[in-house]
Amino acid sequence: MQEPIVEFELTKEFRDRFQEALDSRDEAFIRESLQGIKAADITALLYEFNPEEAKYVMDLLPIEMQAEIISDLDSDTRKKNLKVYQPHEISEFLNHLASDDTADILHELPVKEREEVLSGLDPELRSQVIELLRYEENVAGGLMAKELMKARYHWSVVQCIDEIRKQAENVSKFYAVYVVDDQDKLMGRVALQDLIITDARTIVGDICEKDIISVETYLEDREVAEIMRKYDLESVPVVNVQGQLVGRITIDDVVDVITEQAEEERQAMTGISEAVEEDDSVWRNARARLPWLLIGIFGGLMNAKFMGLFEVQLARVTAIAFFTPLIQATGGNVGIQSSSLIVQSLANPNFVDEGLWKRLIKVFFVAILNGLFLSVLVLGANVLLFGEYTLSLIVSIALFSVVVFASFIGTITPLVLNRFGFNPALAAGPFITTINDLLGLTLYFLTIRLLLI
Repeated sequence: MQEPIVEFELTKEFRDRFQEALDSRDEAFIRESLQGIKAADITALLYEFNPEEAKYVMDLLPIEMQAEIISDLDSDTRKKNLKVYQPHEISEFLNHLASDDTADILHELPVKEREEVLSGLDPELRSQVIELLRYEENVAGGLMAKELMKARYHWSVVQCIDEIRKQAENVSKFYAVYVVDDQDKLMGRVALQDLIITDARTIVGDICEKDIISVETYLEDREVAEIMRKYDLESVPVVNVQGQLVGRITIDDVVDVITEQAEEERQAMTGISEAVEEDDSVWRNARARLPWLLIGIFGGLMNAKFMGLFEVQLARVTAIAFFTPLIQATGGNVGIQSSSLIVQSLANPNFVDEGLWKRLIKVFFVAILNGLFLSVLVLGANVLLFGEYTLSLIVSIALFSVVVFASFIGTITPLVLNRFGFNPALAAGPFITTINDLLGLTLYFLTIRLLLI
């Protein structure tokens, strides 16, 4: 009888009690407290403990659950935890994982240890994994699993069903049977429903869907994710350059890619130069933040130097300085809004084909509308608060100019970065803020020089 699934909530009280059990090696409490809890919840719990403690807990669990937990851990934590395992122990739980997950974990091990772990794998899994290790991790070949359902084009339905029963031992989830010829070239696929309702003597090739989407082994993982998202696919077959079926990619693998991509873009937009976690070392966290902080400091020094060029004007009309934060903050916000929208649009491969100039013109008119509204608002507020109409008018004109130009810079910068192969998400963070600070000050003081002094 299957154990009931327990709803799990990680609280401080439970964590502290669990730590006490670990310190005293209270095996009975640990086993009882984890009874019926899903592997994903145990994974979340193990993040709270060091590798030695995590291994002690893992050793008390069934080997299949150990394999699932190791697969669920993030890459950095898994690398640290695996250091306390012997190669034969790693091989033992890898034998319970799919070929793609096994290959991903082996990629993270040192070469010597990888060879030792490989030697302990089941022969069939070892053969599959060795083939997968040939591919880079960020292409379809590195993302795919070798386990799939496959049938020959000339088989009858009854032969196909018999083969499915044999292959089902190695394939945990499948959505269709892929049809190949005698040289393993992909010919199409047949849905399980069609196999069930079709006469047993029918040839598989006569009922298979031939117009199907497949991806090549060298296609980048992000392109694979886009194809599966666009066509709402649960799985997609992978073929080599000869068109032979070599594996399949399922939706859970693609979710991992999308999650990693979103995390990379979030960190780029916040000015973090490498992938880090909150619990990483102080040095690594500091190193990831420093590059863009230094650029921000450089931008601030440039701003100060630039304002120094207008020392005479500032001395004559000190109220000019009051509006500098307003100009800079508005320019930065407008630039980030524009760049964020473009970064989002660049996720659509057809973005540029839809007409760059048309989009730029639209951005221009949106900026004019926003600029007019904000300028009139600031003009009215300044006249009421300061009673200085001339200065208020100049501030409003400068603000209008900053909004228009910041929108343009925020739009064009991610496009340029993308064109030269850089992550366009960089444009939605400190990069665009620093540029727009300088741009805003330049327009502000040039407007003052032209119209006021």
